[in-house]
Amino acid sequence: MQLRRPRPLAYCQCNANPRADCRREGNRAILSADFSGTVNQELHARRFFVTGRVQGVGYRGFVEHVAGKLGLHGYVRNCRDGRVEVFAMGTPERLGQLRVALERGPMMSDVDGLNEEPDVVDTRYAGIFTIEITI
Repeated sequence: MQLRRPRPLAYCQCNANPRADCRREGNRAILSADFSGTVNQELHARRFFVTGRVQGVGYRGFVEHVAGKLGLHGYVRNCRDGRVEVFAMGTPERLGQLRVALERGPMMSDVDGLNEEPDVVDTRYAGIFTIEITI
């Protein structure tokens, strides 16, 4: 599936140590968004539900950082039942790397289970990975 051209810039998650493709703008690092490699490859979408001690331990920020490093698109959000939902789009290889990171989680988390489902590519999230509000 081909995606429309994403937004030209996104905020980088590595303010402390900007990568080579980051530039500074005031006190924020700006990541140059070149998604041409991802757009030309076939995108897959997956929805993950993570259970355990995954809220209040920095899990969403961890997921946003990892997804940004992997070049994935989508979102992460808390669910009212205590789970964390992750919707991610990317290549199967990168989605597999995300799954491994989700199982590990940040230092203070304790992941009990991970449920993965295939999903449909959503072009609203092309070029971004964000933290969404709790559902």
